[in-house]
Amino acid sequence: MKVKASVKADPTKGDKIVRRKGRLYVINKKDPNRKQRQKGPAKK
Repeated sequence: MKVKASVKADPTKGDKIVRRKGRLYVINKKDPNRKQRQKGPAKK
């Protein structure tokens, strides 16, 4: 998984942007290796 300052999703390749627990994720069902996460709030 790539941890990036800004995530960019390509819908033509099947990417979806999802918010979970304040973080921004890019997930892809077709190509599971195309995962990204944007830095979010630190866990307490």
